[in-house]
Amino acid sequence: MSISALIIDDEQLARDELKYLLDSVGGVDVVAQGTNGIEAVDLIEEHHPDLVFLDVQMPGLDGFAVIQRLMERAKSNMIGGKEAEPLPQIVFATAYDQYAVRAFDVNAVDYLLKPFDRTRVEQAVDRVRRRMAAGGSNASGIGQLAEAHIDPQVESQLDALLRLLKGPNGASRTPQPAKLIVQAQSRLLLVDQAEICYAAIDEGVIRVVTQTFEGHSKCRTLEELLELLDPSVFWRAHRGFVVNINHIREVVPWFKSSYQLRMNDKRQTEIPVSRAQTKRLRELFNL
Repeated sequence: MSISALIIDDEQLARDELKYLLDSVGGVDVVAQGTNGIEAVDLIEEHHPDLVFLDVQMPGLDGFAVIQRLMERAKSNMIGGKEAEPLPQIVFATAYDQYAVRAFDVNAVDYLLKPFDRTRVEQAVDRVRRRMAAGGSNASGIGQLAEAHIDPQVESQLDALLRLLKGPNGASRTPQPAKLIVQAQSRLLLVDQAEICYAAIDEGVIRVVTQTFEGHSKCRTLEELLELLDPSVFWRAHRGFVVNINHIREVVPWFKSSYQLRMNDKRQTEIPVSRAQTKRLRELFNL
């Protein structure tokens, strides 16, 4: 029996790679793909998949917040006496946090470490199949929260997982540093995050632009840079750009219902908004 699945990842290359590997493994029907946590929640409600491959680090809602949102909705439906929709099993995808990876494994929630490996993808799919065979479709892991009776052990495990991911003081993941190191010529400058207008990657080099100067980050990817930035302020508007929403000067309508962002740096740089992020832009500014 084929497993219906969603792939949620803000990186097109990561989605394409995972889709290719799933096709080679076989038995998994990818019914839709999304680019952020908000889309993840909407697509789950629309398609009711057996399985979701969920990125950890995304704009909007990250993977952890998606789990929290699904748990809250399932509990709310049951308290309100509504018929609960079965929730999918989750396989996380992560590139950085080894502590979170161990937490997923201990709490019986599978994960894939980026870059994806065919053998590991196949193991994850097999693990999902075994759970579905043992407990019925969508009956294990997070899906159990949607049953008419909440399994206290499952709920306890998921709550413990979320506490582990939030850290000992209850803060969401590792706090971002207030300042960022930016290399400008031969100098290493400590720059307040609030001063950064945007960052762009070109041929593997990340350029960081403020209102007064620009330099380069030592980070190798924009994903790595985003780990250091405040997610409530910095948004990946396009595959090659991360913007500080507080430094957007103007939203410019563009070709075929797309948009560009005019920033308030000295050059008033215009940054494209990818089609996948247009919905997020409208949410940010009530367009």
